[in-house]
Amino acid sequence: MKIDIHSHILPKEWPDLEKRYGYGGWVQLDHHCKGQAKMMKDGKVFRIIQENCWDPEVRIKEMNLSGVTVQVLSTVPVMFSYWAKPQDTLDLAQILNNDLAATVKKYPKRFIGLGTLPLQAPDLAVKEMHRCVNELGFPGVQIGSHVNEWDLNAPELYDIYAAAERLNCCLFVHPWDMQTDGRMSKYWFPWLIGMPTETTIAICSMLMGGILEKFPKLKVCFAHGGGAFPYTVGRISHGFNVRPDLCALDNKVDPRKYLGSFYTDSLVHDHGALRLLTSVIGEDKVILGTDYPFPLGELEPGKLIDSMEDFDNKLKDKLKAGNALEFLGLSRKQFE
Repeated sequence: MKIDIHSHILPKEWPDLEKRYGYGGWVQLDHHCKGQAKMMKDGKVFRIIQENCWDPEVRIKEMNLSGVTVQVLSTVPVMFSYWAKPQDTLDLAQILNNDLAATVKKYPKRFIGLGTLPLQAPDLAVKEMHRCVNELGFPGVQIGSHVNEWDLNAPELYDIYAAAERLNCCLFVHPWDMQTDGRMSKYWFPWLIGMPTETTIAICSMLMGGILEKFPKLKVCFAHGGGAFPYTVGRISHGFNVRPDLCALDNKVDPRKYLGSFYTDSLVHDHGALRLLTSVIGEDKVILGTDYPFPLGELEPGKLIDSMEDFDNKLKDKLKAGNALEFLGLSRKQFE
């Protein structure tokens, strides 16, 4: 069994958001030719996507070819729209969540949904989280690595974490809104360097901000193998201990002590990196994630895990399925 925790989907179409809300900055799809569409933002092409980004039947065919049993679906992070008026972001989140729920309902043994929330308005986000879990049947939601000027330790987000604990709603943290100008404007740096950096900041903000101390039952998984954190945790821990005046402002617990308390996906593209990741984060805490259907993802799902000669079959099964089921609070029988 292979369960992919990290895959993105969009509706085939949605309303003209600039007309709907009265201002720009929104993404629209331009189906300019059969099987492809341009994601347009204020008249400029953001990304060209293929039909596997919106058509569940095309996805299932590709899943069957690559041996993926279940995809955990979440929106494309550019759709988070935390910058917008809260009521408008809520409206868009509901459009996306309802479309996602319809896909999961049609193919319940192949897809699991993670909703999206208007995090810039925590009261609205909590209400939509309740709807995602209680009405739409999602086991969790996807959140961005920051919310405008708030990092994930922001007290404004505490109500969201408290609600997630109560609802047993897991959080999949995805980087977004990376710096794209200046020194980061070349060589695809926002995606190659900016995304891992965003994820590292998100982890450190949660740990050093005491989020897992305040909300010990929170289930959190960070995308892209936890960014640079697994490789730099020694430096982070050392810095925490030698400069507590700078690092231990909001939490007196060494960040290293939270290893084993959160998850990451497996998307690291390298044998040595995956070996380090499972050693540092924990064999029970790393989950197959591919970033399907985008080119920076793992193009042959699970190939890296399967190719690890020093991983036994029990460990490989944990990474490919068991850990995902534990994180999501679901049983293997649901998908057999």
